[in-house]
Amino acid sequence: MSQKIFIKTFGCQMNEYDSNRIFDSVKKIGYEKTEKYEEANCYLLNTCHIRDKAKEKVYSEIGRVKKIFRSKKKPLVIIAGCVAQAENQEMLKREPYIDLVIGPQAYHKINDTILNYNKKKKKIEETEFDAVSKFKYLSKIKNEAGKVSSFLTIQEGCDKFCHFCVVPYTRGPEYSRPFKQILDEAKYLADNGAKEIILLGQNVNAYDNQGYRLSDLILNIEKLSEIKRVRYTTSHPKDMTEDLIEIYKISEKLMPLVHLPVQSGSNKILKFMNRKHTIEEYLSTFDKLKEINSNIEFSSDFIIGYPGEEDQDFKDTIRLIERIKFINSYSFIFSPRPGTVAENLNLIEKKISIERLEKIQTILFKNQIEMNKSLEGKVIDVLVENLTDDKSKAFGRSEYMTSVIFNGKKNDIGKIVQVRIKDSNRNTLFGEVITNSDQKVA
Repeated sequence: MSQKIFIKTFGCQMNEYDSNRIFDSVKKIGYEKTEKYEEANCYLLNTCHIRDKAKEKVYSEIGRVKKIFRSKKKPLVIIAGCVAQAENQEMLKREPYIDLVIGPQAYHKINDTILNYNKKKKKIEETEFDAVSKFKYLSKIKNEAGKVSSFLTIQEGCDKFCHFCVVPYTRGPEYSRPFKQILDEAKYLADNGAKEIILLGQNVNAYDNQGYRLSDLILNIEKLSEIKRVRYTTSHPKDMTEDLIEIYKISEKLMPLVHLPVQSGSNKILKFMNRKHTIEEYLSTFDKLKEINSNIEFSSDFIIGYPGEEDQDFKDTIRLIERIKFINSYSFIFSPRPGTVAENLNLIEKKISIERLEKIQTILFKNQIEMNKSLEGKVIDVLVENLTDDKSKAFGRSEYMTSVIFNGKKNDIGKIVQVRIKDSNRNTLFGEVITNSDQKVA
């Protein structure tokens, strides 16, 4: 009888990539994927530790699994990802229902870990940092994601040590995968239907392998004729090097949306955060890119109510948002993460933080709405990813990563089609297809 695995993923795009690669691995030992809890012989939760209460979400989820399998044979329960890395042995002690704990740099060991557990029934924790072995192993297993828009991790870990962030502790030091290994995976994805590749990293623009940089990867990947679009995320302002900025002059397939988290518009707060960049440097990058291509737009991340943030610091953030007019951004109230420098800092009064967040989001959402409204009546290129759930419409994304729903057909999937935008809201454009054109995208 075949074994079935249910994988639930929390958090970032890198976790999505990891979940896909975990499944590519466990297929080798006889597991099939299921979308139904109750069918699973193995339940795997791929966790994220960036936001508040991430650990408690894990235990809450395990509680749900317990109820579902109360009258059934217990599945093998695996906790993977960044919470697994941060909590490791503590998870096995606190919740006996958990069988295996595997950190994000130990996925190359997952098959052996499962087989050893099935044989010996001994709970195991694997949380060593070994990115080299991980990617060497995964490079031998084909990436079977098979999606029109496919993720491809090129870099992991972080050496920046921002005072609010757990990534250096859960993903380890910065590691850049071998250049050829990435290109081989990109070609395989292209050969199996990918039309867009999104290059991933905790500090994706810090990629550096034997002199090859992110700019080199972009230029080489776009040589693949099947690939129509290239993106990358998430970037650090300190690593927006001149060669990466200059690539926007010559690349034919790099999309004109730059996701560049700034976190705050105040130099004082950036220093408190240990961000290692200034607002002046950030604006310099913005101005250089806009000069190269005025159609380039920015998205960002903001932490509101960071310890020490005063009214003037908050006003500086508003001023930055009004200057750049970010078209899509994520904003959160600061929440201390265990083990970070900022864990024990004095918090700003919650009421003040909530008021500031609401003001910031009002401006950010207004920018999104205005950007989408400006496209009404215009014709844009849309990469079609799939059909809507009821199969009545097609779903795709614009060059700026905005969702587009229109009257496309199944045979449009994987193509770039031209869509006239009729209507919009903050998150989505709605339109009608006018022609199919699998042309290159500038």
